[in-house]
Amino acid sequence: MAQETLYFSDNFFSAGRTEIFNDSKEKVGELDLSGILTSGIEVIDLEGNVKVSGKFPFFGLGWKIYNNQGTEIGILKGKFSFFSKKYEYHAYDREVFQIKSEAFSKQYMIYKNETEVVAKFDRISGFFSSPAYQLVHNEDDPSSEELIAVVMGVNAIEKRRRNSSASAAT
Repeated sequence: MAQETLYFSDNFFSAGRTEIFNDSKEKVGELDLSGILTSGIEVIDLEGNVKVSGKFPFFGLGWKIYNNQGTEIGILKGKFSFFSKKYEYHAYDREVFQIKSEAFSKQYMIYKNETEVVAKFDRISGFFSSPAYQLVHNEDDPSSEELIAVVMGVNAIEKRRRNSSASAAT
């Protein structure tokens, strides 16, 4: 597979649709954001078909990812770390991927077998704007759609952490 670069974003209320673009600024799909209360997403192709979805289960800590038939295909969880950000995506019946970033960095690397980089993503938005991401993907598995769901899962987990630490401080 040739390297693929995609751009997509959240929006202020995490609700509604945002577009997914490639490096040539061509629209290649959409991201349907479910809203503040559910924080789920759907990755939709140009024909309007849901390819992958992700959400927090009602009483769960992990971000679950589902295929187009609604079958759970993986779970993303944050890992405890002092001076970096670490996540683990367990793609059922396939691989376990590690996602790592330095403490104050906006760049994340996705590793297979702890050493092989399969993708990277950068948060490219400004401080007061909604998160926007650039995903650079150079493997067939997981798919770009699945990786978008993983990136949005990292975004959702980080939002939860910020909200819980803000409410704990008050």
